[in-house]
Amino acid sequence: MTRLQARNAVIGYGGDPIVRGVDVEVPDGRITAIVGPNGCGKSTLLRALVRLLHPTEGTILLDGEDIHRMHTRDVARRVGLLPQSPIAPAGITVKELVARGRTPHQKVLRPWSAEDETAVLSALHSTALTDIQDAVVDELSGGQRQRAWIAMTLAQDTPVMILDEPTTYLDIAHQYDVMDLLHRLNTRQERTIVMVVHDLHQAARYAHHVIAMRDGVVAAAGAPADVFTEDLIREVFALEARVLADPVTGTPLVVPAHGPGGAR
Repeated sequence: MTRLQARNAVIGYGGDPIVRGVDVEVPDGRITAIVGPNGCGKSTLLRALVRLLHPTEGTILLDGEDIHRMHTRDVARRVGLLPQSPIAPAGITVKELVARGRTPHQKVLRPWSAEDETAVLSALHSTALTDIQDAVVDELSGGQRQRAWIAMTLAQDTPVMILDEPTTYLDIAHQYDVMDLLHRLNTRQERTIVMVVHDLHQAARYAHHVIAMRDGVVAAAGAPADVFTEDLIREVFALEARVLADPVTGTPLVVPAHGPGGAR
């Protein structure tokens, strides 16, 4: 089943198309990574998939329905978004931030329920934040803050999670902590995850499906082993590279050929 897809979508800002005629299908229950050089339309496509941008042509479908014909609350109960570099309100605690993920499930006369509390506690547990749930978000490390935002998205309890560069500004250890967390959420909870990723090694290691973009169009889509080829790296990123087998996972490992002793 394809839960989320774009059909012949033209997307942009102020009438200027950034993404042109894109057909994309997001495999359900899998991790999809969107990769490509800066300015190629990755984040623009991501925003359209969560209804933040309306295609000027084509359609975004969620469970077979035009996402722009659906009620906002209905979309928010099916798709959760973690934008790039979110900012928490001053003084808010981890648990208070995570609880905001329950907003799509709230009604005017409906009090906070046992279901809401269970969802928040489960999200805190899944992200290993239970012990610091009363800490102020501003006082956390970068990796802890990112896990708090992911926990908020988890508490939203959507089958689809969309993340825009979830490892940006994190050190290497915290980057892999976040990617390991997303992998666990996918395997244990069968969450469909779509993320923009700059690190090709992380995309190849963690994603089941890769969408490579260049100049607003999809250059290739499929399994990492099919997408990450030397020819495609050259075409999409203008980079001479060698594609080897990751010695840990066997997934593609892109090694630039530039540098001391390398090709130029």
